[in-house]
Amino acid sequence: MRIGHGFDVHAFGEHAGPIRLGGLDVPCDRGLKAHSDGDVVLHALMDALLGAAAMGDIGHHFPDTDVRWKGADSGQMLEHVMRLVRERGWQPANVDITIVAQAPRMAAHIPEMCRRVASLCRLDITQVNIKATTTEKLGAIGRQEGIAVHAVTLLEPVCE
Repeated sequence: MRIGHGFDVHAFGEHAGPIRLGGLDVPCDRGLKAHSDGDVVLHALMDALLGAAAMGDIGHHFPDTDVRWKGADSGQMLEHVMRLVRERGWQPANVDITIVAQAPRMAAHIPEMCRRVASLCRLDITQVNIKATTTEKLGAIGRQEGIAVHAVTLLEPVCE
């Protein structure tokens, strides 16, 4: 088995929301600055998967200098990462994701995010956990300057 940790952060921009998190559009008064769709949840998850499979990071696979990824759907990017990981002989046993944000409120969106991540990763819903926390108004996240996400995954050999 292999473990992978991913981390991503995106700053809020001046443009209006909603924002994309975990494959969903979440109501928010400001959007996130990003080259792709800015789905910080899926970006952290992709980094965890790639890290566990010893395949680099999303910056290597989807560089922000490449116009092909401008505004790209992170769900499609995750599906590509899942193919790469499976080609290496690995599959996720589980994923655990922590969203760190002062705003917007996440609780109402987490069940659907879990379902979306499970679908994209071809996992049972019992293999996906997403939770949210704040920084108690401390630091850049607490000042609502952006959103950060930590993701952890455990990979096991593919069982065909």
